[in-house]
Amino acid sequence: MEYRLTDFLPTTKKELELRGWDDVDVILFSADAYVDHPSFGAAVIGRTLEAAGYRVAVIPQPDWHGDFRDFKKLGRPRLFFGISPGCMDSMVNKYTANRRLRSEDAYSPDGRHDMRPEYPTIVYSKILRQLFPDVPIVLGGIEASLRRLTHYDYWQDRLRPCILCDAPADILIYGMGEKPIIEVARRLADGEPIGTIGDIPQTVWLADQYTPQADDIVLHSHETCLHNKRAQAENFRHIEEQSNMIHAQRLIQEVRIEKSTGSSYVVVNPPYPPMTTAELDASFDLPYTRLPHPKYKGKRIPAYEMIKHSINIHRGCFGGCAFCTISAHQGKFIACRSKESILKEALQVIQMPDFKGYLSDLGGPSANMYGMHGRNHKACEKCRRPSCIHPEVCPNLDTDHSKLLDIYHAVDALPGIKKSFIGSGVRYDLLLHRGKDEHANRAAQEYTHELITRHVSGRLKVAPEHTSDHVLYLMRKPSFQLFYDFKRQFDRINAEEGLHQQIIPYFISSHPGCTEADMAQLASVTRKMGYKLEQVQDFTPTPMTVSTEMFYTGFDPYTLEPVYSAHTQQEKLAQRDYFFWYKKDNHSQHHSQAHHDNSRTEHHSKESQKGKRGRHRRDS
Repeated sequence: MEYRLTDFLPTTKKELELRGWDDVDVILFSADAYVDHPSFGAAVIGRTLEAAGYRVAVIPQPDWHGDFRDFKKLGRPRLFFGISPGCMDSMVNKYTANRRLRSEDAYSPDGRHDMRPEYPTIVYSKILRQLFPDVPIVLGGIEASLRRLTHYDYWQDRLRPCILCDAPADILIYGMGEKPIIEVARRLADGEPIGTIGDIPQTVWLADQYTPQADDIVLHSHETCLHNKRAQAENFRHIEEQSNMIHAQRLIQEVRIEKSTGSSYVVVNPPYPPMTTAELDASFDLPYTRLPHPKYKGKRIPAYEMIKHSINIHRGCFGGCAFCTISAHQGKFIACRSKESILKEALQVIQMPDFKGYLSDLGGPSANMYGMHGRNHKACEKCRRPSCIHPEVCPNLDTDHSKLLDIYHAVDALPGIKKSFIGSGVRYDLLLHRGKDEHANRAAQEYTHELITRHVSGRLKVAPEHTSDHVLYLMRKPSFQLFYDFKRQFDRINAEEGLHQQIIPYFISSHPGCTEADMAQLASVTRKMGYKLEQVQDFTPTPMTVSTEMFYTGFDPYTLEPVYSAHTQQEKLAQRDYFFWYKKDNHSQHHSQAHHDNSRTEHHSKESQKGKRGRHRRDS
């Protein structure tokens, strides 16, 4: 299908004129290239506002140097400026865990590194506030969402306050933004001043004065956290719990802003309920071209190349992995698209001129959580657990894979689909779980067989993350024994079907709680299994994860027990070297140190984990 320039949201004055527009209601500034696809945040928000009747323009990757002409070229919007800093946190996108520049910026044309500043939320806000002091500024996206309260910044190695203290914006939307952005636009269009709309769910704002309500949770102040790491750990437990509750409470945090004479208060309103299937369908069914804007003709956008032939079938993840930001942004409750909406998108992909019949992914934040929910909804309404499957699978969780299998069968039956691969991470602990529901148990076995025989492109990637049970417990991942169990099934099914496929495990080094002794154990275990590891990474502390709080504070936020972390570059590289045991220099260099660490930590680790498991069950 051929698309015209006017099929995209306008990005220039000329494109406004092609539409016959003299002005716009909303101008979105994006730190990513403009790809009109439901996997790119600026496109989703722009199309959502457009569907609600607003005139929307997008200015992707504006030049923040010199005379700021990109920020001025469309003038002032009627309602507000929106800032979408990108699909990834700008610092995670730019730097490795070792603080080295990544090989490319996956969300920029040709992977260029010079298309966005560090912390674009702050940089863009300051420029817009300088040029248009009276126009409301609304923040959104991962960078702002995960920096909505006091957080540890790994790249600056310090605790930072809510990003609104640094970015001179009026309001912040956290999480998936379709519902709050429409309400913000409606209220502003009705003539309400930006300073009076502080009651919108899923928004954050700064108040000069605030009197806590009866149900509000008042966190330790930012200044207290600066001098008391235990206070920061205590705060985080509230933050994570309220991010994953159906009936959440408002969070309040006092903060002193530079150049201010008194205190201000960060007010985090509770989130909207998870989107319904109809609401999620409406978002995915918007008239996306699914293509990069024509201005990028002849240029490669790496992230787009990766997902252009993939389909996202749900939102949310109830895994609760300690190092992951998905639940902090999307929540733990699964919102599913309908089969009709998924098939409609599959037909669009089939029509793409470069599509050869192979879907690269038919998945979501976790591949096999589609259609899963609590059987007793009232129990879910009271639940505070950040994970539905750790430390064990919740007995109220319906783990039936039947609905997902139905999706696979329907998509694979479409003319033009040769094969659909599952590129998203598979939770094999869900596949191995056996509960009281025999239908769900049989569906899990059927799903496992079909996944391995029909949806693997030669290599199935899974994420055990570590081999040490005490490290895995802190990660909120299942015992490595389950990986052994799953690999046996994988090998058996391959042998029965005459397939020659590989299972590729992902691992993390330097996670809080992990010592050199644990890494030596990992090297030994994986070596015996015949692996020369390739899918590995060093732990990167990112804002608003349990792991990051443990790394910074030295405490487990849920038990307040001390947790060791490798902090220095030397310690982190020493742990990472164990991945590559087959390089003799690494192995001999650290063998004696690992032996010493092992004898010192083994007894302590076993005893402390017994206590943690007991406390966690009571707290849950």
